[in-house]
Amino acid sequence: MNIFVILKQTFDTEEKISIQEGKIAEAGVKFILNPYDEYAVEEALRQKEQHGGAVTVVSVGPARVAEALRTALAMGADQAVLIQNDDSESDEFTISSLLAAYFRDQAFDLILGGYFSVDNGAGQTAVRLARLLEIPHASAITQLQMTSDQATVTRDAEGDTEKIEIRLPALFTAQQGLNEPRYPSLPGIMKAKKKPFLTLEPQQLNGIADISPKTIRTALSLPAERKSGRILQGTIQEQTVELVHLLRSEDKVI
Repeated sequence: MNIFVILKQTFDTEEKISIQEGKIAEAGVKFILNPYDEYAVEEALRQKEQHGGAVTVVSVGPARVAEALRTALAMGADQAVLIQNDDSESDEFTISSLLAAYFRDQAFDLILGGYFSVDNGAGQTAVRLARLLEIPHASAITQLQMTSDQATVTRDAEGDTEKIEIRLPALFTAQQGLNEPRYPSLPGIMKAKKKPFLTLEPQQLNGIADISPKTIRTALSLPAERKSGRILQGTIQEQTVELVHLLRSEDKVI
């Protein structure tokens, strides 16, 4: 079984975000494998262990993304592909178009990805890719069972669950709770250095036409700083009157 995982490198969730000249400053920032993509990698490895085959991890981005791909290799993936793209303004249309161009030349049974990325939270790339490849998909899955030509998935559905049967090949995105991702072991990290790692330029992909972004970011700013708390004095009635006054005059919520 040929299993692929599309993944993204994101900011460490503990990083403090700063903005310079209208862009997020990346100098000195620690990057990690997107946490939701970790679930996808883990599920790919489990399906490989059950059904056999190979796991290939694929990403689009600058050279630094190789670090995230090598993390997936250290977890147990067999090979990695980096589609080089240094355009920081690329949107989900651009990324999904590049991925689709790559996958049209591949034989695949299953494509997995994270439900969304923790940096922009758009959750569009995988769904767009499925549409471009004209294959079925299900998002936010919490359980996956497969045979040679069919998958049964349970997916998160706004506080409830759905169970869906889908013919393969198909694409699924992983929700938290699908599994517990393994940590890369020291032997796995050492083996990752010798595993196949392919870097491609966009012009090496077939069928690439206009991949310029379809969206433009017009502004980017940090949220307003939180105000310090205030302790109201007096009786309960006096505090209630003061609270209503503050909500009406300062916060404008009533």
